[in-house]
Amino acid sequence: MTGLTAPRISHGGTVLPLVWGCAAAVLGLLIATQPIEAAWLALCLVAFGLLAAVTPLAALVILLLLAPLRTLIATESALNLPLDIGQLALVGLLAAWLAYRIVHRRSLLSLRWSPVIAPVLLFFAAASLSVFNAFSLGAWLNEWLKWAQVLILILLCLDLGRQRAWEWLVFGLVLSGAANALVGWYEFLGGSGALHLLIGDLQVYGNFFRAFGTFGQPNPFGGFMGLTAPLAITAALGYGARGWRQWRVARRVSFTNIAAALLYLTAAGLLVSAVFISWSRGAWLGFGLSAGAILFALPRRFWHSLSLVAVVGVLVGGLWISGRLPASIVSRIGSVFAETFATSDVRGVDITSENYALVERLAHWQAAINMATDHPWLGVGFGNYEAAYPQYRLINWKFPLGHAHNYYLNVLAETGIIGLVAYIALLSGLLLFTWRTRQHPDALARYTAVGLLGSWTYLAAHSLTDNLYVNNLFLHLGVMMGTVSLLYSELKSAGRLLRTV
Repeated sequence: MTGLTAPRISHGGTVLPLVWGCAAAVLGLLIATQPIEAAWLALCLVAFGLLAAVTPLAALVILLLLAPLRTLIATESALNLPLDIGQLALVGLLAAWLAYRIVHRRSLLSLRWSPVIAPVLLFFAAASLSVFNAFSLGAWLNEWLKWAQVLILILLCLDLGRQRAWEWLVFGLVLSGAANALVGWYEFLGGSGALHLLIGDLQVYGNFFRAFGTFGQPNPFGGFMGLTAPLAITAALGYGARGWRQWRVARRVSFTNIAAALLYLTAAGLLVSAVFISWSRGAWLGFGLSAGAILFALPRRFWHSLSLVAVVGVLVGGLWISGRLPASIVSRIGSVFAETFATSDVRGVDITSENYALVERLAHWQAAINMATDHPWLGVGFGNYEAAYPQYRLINWKFPLGHAHNYYLNVLAETGIIGLVAYIALLSGLLLFTWRTRQHPDALARYTAVGLLGSWTYLAAHSLTDNLYVNNLFLHLGVMMGTVSLLYSELKSAGRLLRTV
C-alpha cells in the first residue's frame, strides 16, 4: 500500500517544540484531573491530529474505525458528545483536508469529478423533492444530511486519491469491519450476556449468542460484515496475484505482498464467520448472492464465469439435496425466502409466537404501501417513515420499527415513485461503473472492483429485509462509492494514455 506522503512543513525554529511541549502538558493535566473517559477522548484527539498532519487519508481511516461506535457510545458511555462519534470524525476529516490544501496552497474549489457521482446526485435530488410532503422537517433533514455526507466523502476520496490512495481506502474499510467482527465473536461466545439473543436450543446450538458488534442489533451488524467481506476476500486474492506475478516475471519474492495477502485473508475469515454468527437470515441471503456475483465477475471471459458459477451451484445444490448440510441451517435459510417474498395481507391473521416476526414485517410493509398509496409521487418525506407510521399503521401494530424492514418499500413510502426509480438507477449505475472497472490493467485494482461488485450485490439483496443506512454505515458506503470513482477515473486515464501512444 502506497500513497502516504507527508507535507513539508517548516519547523519554525523553537516555536514548534514549544507548541508540542504545551500540548503535552495540557494532555497530562487532563489525564491527571479528568475522568478516565474524558482523558481517553483527549488522547484520541491528539493521536487523530498527529496522524491527520501526515495525510488526511489517515483521518479518513480513523473515521471508518470510529463511525460504527455510534450506538455503543450512545447506550453504554457516560460521555455527552455534541455530535455522534462518526459526525465528529467527519468534521475532523474536513478540518484535516482543509489544512492540507492550505499548506499545499491548493484551491478549495478545484475538486475532481467522476461519472459515478451522477447517479448518487440523481437520487439525492429526487429524495430532496420529498420535503414538500414531509411530516417532520427535522426527520427529513436528518436523512437528507446523510446523503449530503455521502456526496462529500466521494468528492474527498477523489481529491485525496492520488498515487493509488484507494488501497488505503480498502484497508480502512476492511480494518473497520474486522475490528467489529472481533467484538462480534466476543458476544457470540457469551461476552454480551444478552439472553434474548441466545441462539435456539442449548442442546442443539450450545451456549452461543447472536453477535451484534457495536450496532446493538444483529441484523445491521451482519449487514456491515456482509458489505466488507467481499472486499477482504478479493484484496487477499489481489495481493496474492500481484506477488505471484512478481515471482513469475522477476523470480523475486515480495514479502510486502505476501504479508498484505495474509492480512486480508485473516480479515476475510473474520468477516465471513461474523456474517454467520450474526444469525441474520438477510445477511446470509445477501452474502450468498454476493459470493455468486464475485465468482461470476472473477474470470475475464463470459463462458468461464458461467462455468464457475454452474459448478459451485451444482456442488451446493448437491449438498443441500443429499442432506449433508446441517438441518438447522437449511431450515433457517429456507425461511429467508419464505419471509422475504411473502405478500399476504396480515390484517386478519391470528398472531402467534411462531408467526410473530413474519407478520410484524409484513405489517410494516403494508404501512409503507399505504403511505405510497396516499403520496405516490413524492412520498411522506425522506426519513419520515416513523413520523408517518401512526397514520398508516395496521390496527394490531402500534409501535414502529423505525423503518419498513425493506429499503425499497421504505424509499417508495418516503420519496415516492420518483425517489424509488432514482434509487434503483443509483444501484444500477454503481453496478455498471464497477463492472466496467474490471477492465483495469492493474490486477489488484481489478480484484478490488470485483469485491465492490460483491458489496453492491450484497447491499441490493439485504435491502429486501432491512435498512443498512444506519449507525453511520452510510459513511462506509460513501467511501466505497469514492473507491469506485477513483478506480474508474484511473481506468479512463489509462485508456486515454494508451490512445495517445
